[in-house]
Amino acid sequence: MDYSALLERALRAVPKRDRTAKRFEVPNPVVNRVGNKTMVLNFQEVASRMNRDPRHLVKFMSKELATAGSLEDGKASFQGRFSDVTIKRLIDIYVKRYVICPVCKGPDTNIVKEGRFSFLVCEACGARSSIVE
Repeated sequence: MDYSALLERALRAVPKRDRTAKRFEVPNPVVNRVGNKTMVLNFQEVASRMNRDPRHLVKFMSKELATAGSLEDGKASFQGRFSDVTIKRLIDIYVKRYVICPVCKGPDTNIVKEGRFSFLVCEACGARSSIVE
């Protein structure tokens, strides 16, 4: 057999990848507003899907919303009335900054703190990117 015939045979043996399905999906936040307080009811699920500490996510969202935030029983609450769209947009920003690898675009990352500096370390490609916390 010549090279091209062997190559064709090998390509037929490789399984086809489904590029339509996303491997990493963050669930939509379930937002409830009570008085002057906004609560995210499935906050623990959102943070665990991203493989992040919920306290880090609450801290980020509190800074971005410029308000006080707290975490209790897997739910996050923020002072003020914020729309579902605002909460979802902040989670998307968090994913881009602190979850997705800037090199390979994969979600398999961890935040590693070394001294005063924090790095986003990708388990898939090994890239280390500095992040600002």
